[in-house]
Amino acid sequence: MTDLILGLDTFGDVPEDDSGTLVSHAEAIRQVVAEATLADELGVDAIALGEHHRPEFAISTPETVLAGIAARTSRIRLGSGVTVLSSDDPVRVFERFATVDAISGGRAEVILGRGSFTESFPLFGYDLADYEVLFEEKLELFVQLLDEKPVTWSGTTRAALDDADVYPKTDSGRLTTWVGVGGSPQSIVRTARYGLPLMLAIIGGPPERFTPLIELYRRATDRLGTATWPIGMHSPGFVADTDDEAKELYYPRYKVVRDRIGALRGWPPVRREEFEAEIEGGSMYVGSPDTVARKIARTVSALGVGRFDLLYTSGSQSISARSRAVELYGTKVIPMVRDILSAT
Repeated sequence: MTDLILGLDTFGDVPEDDSGTLVSHAEAIRQVVAEATLADELGVDAIALGEHHRPEFAISTPETVLAGIAARTSRIRLGSGVTVLSSDDPVRVFERFATVDAISGGRAEVILGRGSFTESFPLFGYDLADYEVLFEEKLELFVQLLDEKPVTWSGTTRAALDDADVYPKTDSGRLTTWVGVGGSPQSIVRTARYGLPLMLAIIGGPPERFTPLIELYRRATDRLGTATWPIGMHSPGFVADTDDEAKELYYPRYKVVRDRIGALRGWPPVRREEFEAEIEGGSMYVGSPDTVARKIARTVSALGVGRFDLLYTSGSQSISARSRAVELYGTKVIPMVRDILSAT
């Protein structure tokens, strides 16, 4: 798989400095820019920034941070992971990402999603009762905007458009756009219907359980006559020099965030045994470069995906540990994954 895309993903978790003190949100954003710049230098293919509106995460406008990264990098793809289209305006999302595309010389990507968190809905004045119709209508409009021609559209979630043109235009004539899906068959079919690439969020359990959904997407694109795209996935993990070091750096801080969010959703506190089981046979890629590379290669081969993004932050892992994780991913994990897959 010489064309396999291997990227990184972060929600802009607020890290600790080397003294164990949480840094400010502003410093956390600057740290993400520094990590993305390092990833670009080391040959990582892509970086995706998630949108959140919670105190644990510093990034609420991924495209703004991506613009800063664009000015300091030359080759890495720059995407969101995800942009919560349901609580945003499709026209403004297109304009902002087309602007990042211009700054970066055509490297911008937007990954659209409904969002697994709901804070943005009341924050921007949307009713969660409209969860489904908001995404359906706004995605329909966004797909029309991708043609970069005047659009006539009407719906129930925003003002109608009558032969409206949107700027800036991209140099390529089309903004790279994925749809992020957590596992709903209906979402899979909708993505195929619009002819957009699929990005799967595989965050728990054996990754092979997503095989039926991947097959559904391929059958749907065949039946509908829409484009066949490389399928992407993202999963959480962390890289350190040894397996034990990676686990000890990652788990305590991951548990704090996981339990805090779990309490809001009625989940029991995560146990160390569950964490270890996810590393052993689930969807968590934590360990040494050799351990992480071999697991990524197995998953990519088993699912037949064309892109893998490692969600390399989950909690307040220190700045130095995070920087080392990015370094190891770029210099060791990516070359090893490519070597393993080229030998099979």
